[in-house]
Amino acid sequence: MALTGKLITRTEACHTHVEWLRFLKQIDRETPKHLDLHLIADNYATHKHPKVKAWLARHPRLKMHFTPTSSSWLNLVERFFADLTGDVIRAGSFASVKELVDDINAYLSERNANPKPYTWTAKGEAILDKIHRARAALAKAEAA
Repeated sequence: MALTGKLITRTEACHTHVEWLRFLKQIDRETPKHLDLHLIADNYATHKHPKVKAWLARHPRLKMHFTPTSSSWLNLVERFFADLTGDVIRAGSFASVKELVDDINAYLSERNANPKPYTWTAKGEAILDKIHRARAALAKAEAA
């Protein structure tokens, strides 16, 4: 979570809409019901599957926001995965997928025992300028 740094985690063998729905349901279960949740995701088709859209329509507290790859929100996600890669994947040697998943889960548990949120270093104005440029580029591409 953005404020506390605590992660809701799940590992899956596949990355289809079925697994994404399982994760959304987990998020719904593991967060206080009175909160509105704003989920930031890329434009991967799995996140926009008709079954996902239908489930989200029945769970209006979960609000999806889709961002371009260059978005500052995703930079924080990419920073987390870079840390995971450096601390676990590149540092390890795995005889099986299970060993890899076990090490990832151990890393996530350890991180959640002492969570630290990622923070932006960019100024708000710079982020807003980037959003305006991205919207202008998108509008130009759609008009072409």
